[in-house]
Formats: sequence, C-alpha cells, structure tokens
Amino acid sequence: MNVFNSVFDTIGNTPLIQLSQIDTGVCQLFLKLENQNPGGSIKDRIGLSMINAAEKEGKIKPGSTIIEATAGNTGLGLALIAARKGYRLILVIPDKMSLAKIAHLRALGAEIYTTRSDVAKGHPEYYQDIAERLSKEIPNSFYINQFENPANALAHETTTGPEIWQQMGKKVDAIVCGVGSGGTLSGLGRFFKKTAPHVKMVVADPKGSIIADLVNKGRHEPPGSWLVEGVGEDFIPKILDMSLIHAAYTIDDAESMETARLLLRREGILAGSSSGTLIAAALRYCRQQRYPQRVVTFVCDSGNKYLSKTFDDRWMEEQGLLTRNRQGDLRDVVARPYTYGQAVTARPTDTIRTAYKRMRQHDVSQIPVLDNAQIIGMIDETIILQHACKRQIMDTMVSEIMTRDFPKVEINVSQEKVCHTLENHPYVAVQHQNKFIGLITRADMIQQSFVKPNV
Repeated sequence: MNVFNSVFDTIGNTPLIQLSQIDTGVCQLFLKLENQNPGGSIKDRIGLSMINAAEKEGKIKPGSTIIEATAGNTGLGLALIAARKGYRLILVIPDKMSLAKIAHLRALGAEIYTTRSDVAKGHPEYYQDIAERLSKEIPNSFYINQFENPANALAHETTTGPEIWQQMGKKVDAIVCGVGSGGTLSGLGRFFKKTAPHVKMVVADPKGSIIADLVNKGRHEPPGSWLVEGVGEDFIPKILDMSLIHAAYTIDDAESMETARLLLRREGILAGSSSGTLIAAALRYCRQQRYPQRVVTFVCDSGNKYLSKTFDDRWMEEQGLLTRNRQGDLRDVVARPYTYGQAVTARPTDTIRTAYKRMRQHDVSQIPVLDNAQIIGMIDETIILQHACKRQIMDTMVSEIMTRDFPKVEINVSQEKVCHTLENHPYVAVQHQNKFIGLITRADMIQQSFVKPNV
C-alpha cells in the first residue's frame, strides 16, 4: 500500500504527459502537471519550502503570523501548509484574482486583503508594499516575501528540476516557464546549468510585462496590465537570475486564454490562464525549430479556478478576447442571448421561490417570464420586495405578480434610443418577430462602450 503520512508528502512527483493532438512542429512537447499537487498548483512546492526554511531559521514559531503578497497560487500553497501547521496567514492580493481562488483561500482559513492591480511598486496600494507594511505593524509576524526568498528557487532546484531530468530519461533540450517571482526559472536554471548545460531556459511573458523586453531588447517600455494571473512582472524580482534566460516570447491575453481552451478541447487537460501563456510560448518555440527537440513546460494550476473567466464565453466577450459573429443590431449588445441558451428566464407557472433562487444563482436582479419563447412579463427584486413586505408570496406563481409594463424594442432600434430608455428604466427587452432575444441592462450598455473586440 502506498499510504502517505500527511498532505505534505503528496507535494511534487507530478506526472509528465506528451502532447499528441496539438501541432508541435518537429519537436516533442511535454507538460508537467503541477495542477496535480494537493493545493492545485506548482506553488505548493515553494509554500512548503519557504515555511520550512522560516521555521529552521527561527523566523516563525507556534503562534506566529505569516504575511505574503500573492496573485493567488503562492497564497494557496502557503495556506495549505499554514493550515496544517496551525499558523495564522494574511494574504494581500491584487483585485484581478478569480473569485474561485479567493473562496479557496478563505476555506483554508487565510485572511484576505484585496488591493489594486493597476498600480506599480512604490505606490501605497501596491500589494507587495502593503504586505511589507503589515508585517511591521503586526506583532510576531513574518513577511515571507516569495520575490526575495531564496527558499523559493531552492524548491525547484532540488525537486522540480531533478524530477524532470529523471522523468525525461535525461533527454531535455529546453524548458519553458513564466516569471512571477522568478523562483521557477532561477531554480530550474541552476539545476540544469550544473546537470545539463545545453538545456535552454525559455521565458513565456504576458504582454504588458517587462521581462521579455529586457531579454530581447535590453530595455523595456513602461509596464502595462494583463488579465492572466500569476505570471509576468513590472519589476525584476531579486531572486530572478536573468543570465539564465536564453529566449523569451511575449504572449497576449487572447492567445493565452485561447491556448488554455484549446488544451482542454484537444488534450482534455483543464489548465489555468498562466498555463495558456506558457504553452503558447512553448508551441511558438517548438514550431520555430528546424531540428527535433524535447521541450518541457508546465500546467501551473488547474483551470477549475478560472471556469468563470477563461472558460466562460460571456466573460471572454466582455474582455474583448472572444467575439461573437456581429449582427449589426441590438443582438450585439445583449450579454446573455436567449438563442445561445444563456438567458436566465422563468415560466409563468414557476413559483416566486424558484424564480428568486434562479436570480440569486446567476447574480441577476431581474429575469424575463417567457411562454413559448415570447416574453410576457418581468420579475425583478423591486416587484418581489413590494409584495413580500405585505404577504407570504414565495410559493405564489410568477404570473400573479409579474409586471407586463416594461420597455420592449425590436433588434433594429438604435443604441442611442436604448440608452435614452435606460436612463429611466434598469433594463430593456429585445425581441425579433415576436420572439425574445434577450435583455439589455444598464451594465450591458456601459460594458459595450468599453469592449474593443479582438479582431
């Protein structure tokens, strides 16, 4: 029987799989499935390494508080270890992190401080500066600081690197990884520099990050912003050894997200957005080679943390990363088209309880009432509240309290007219040939003005 003594013993020794359904040119591309770690990401390795090192050095002891700045997965790795060892953990995270990650962190007992993701180092609301400030204000606390902590890179030098070398039968030509804290690249780079100096270290960098520019141009433009989580930087982390980098590729958000989606469709691997960045860069590298090479990259974490982002068509459309076929009318503005099965609706015979649960589940304030694809009424929070304050209505049929007085427009009405209607009403129902198309809310119209389709 292969029985482990604790969850710590299940960290590492993750499987390696070769891609077979995606074009890799003349090369073979292998993915190390770090999403198989107990916390769901490669950062479990450094979470364990950094906490063990801090204990050994006397920087934390029973009753201590650990503080860290993280885009998510390092926080999850730390939370997993801290929960098992009984430490209080405070995490400062940028506001672009997925809600699934935040829920996971809180379930592990971590305390969360959310701050801005659109500011750079030195700004008082920058996540790393806040974490450092908290460590000075909270007694018996330690800022673990993955960006400067040598135990970060050491974890990859002593575990990830040797695992890859053995799993690949000591036949590796290139490793593709991202730079967040710099620990993965530096640790792997050191291992292979000593063990197999011919192995090239290749960086996958999101557009807006400065690392690829520094490698390719020796300078960088002012840092931008990107949607991919956990990879890319607007400064050079102290533990990052730039001399180990042989090549770098810039990958934009659209290519990252689409590659992650392609990986799921073709290979059945549910990977996160940063994995999409790495695999996209690895595919570029592989397809550019004239002679066969054996290339390794990572599934850094699981895509189940991004089901409401990378794998949600509506979110992708809102970010301008996925474009529906344009109709040239109000169908282009409807966020949840009924014809695509995305609209949240009720039937006249549904109970108010059913309709309201549906509203809560899908985080909407109103839903249309349909009969044979025709909109016959609306239910919203205001209507439910007005009746609920007077009597028990939750088991009443929707048809008894729905309103039939709401704005309806045909698909060829101008957006300007819809905007004017929305000034006095929170939503407009769109129909065509007496069939329901969808709702346009104020938020939908505002979002429409921000989205620039990725064409």
